[in-house]
Amino acid sequence: MARVTVEDCIDKVDNRFELVLLASHRARLISSGSPLTVDRDRDKNPVVALREIADETIAPDDLKEQLIHSMQKYVEVDEPEAEAVPLLGNTAAASAADDSEVQFDRMSEEDLLRGLEGLVPPTHSADDDDRE
Repeated sequence: MARVTVEDCIDKVDNRFELVLLASHRARLISSGSPLTVDRDRDKNPVVALREIADETIAPDDLKEQLIHSMQKYVEVDEPEAEAVPLLGNTAAASAADDSEVQFDRMSEEDLLRGLEGLVPPTHSADDDDRE
């Protein structure tokens, strides 16, 4: 029975290696509880899977997509792109007025260097020796 089934399947799936992959994936799906699309007739799961492919009750392209999806470790999800969120203000003029009130502290390079010179390096303790 299986030999005839394989010969019938070659018409649907040209590559025998791909046929083996698809049939074995379908047999695993059947053993995990997937509903059958043909009568079992006391056949084992691989033969039932081949009969389903031969009778075209299961599309080989669908099986191929399921097989690829089952082997993927990382599934890329398309997320919507971030949209610009409008400011929470009454009008654009009000936000422009708020921007003019914002002031930044400006520091010259000499002031920055004087500030860095005033910094004290961390002290060396006995705990630091234990860590090394």
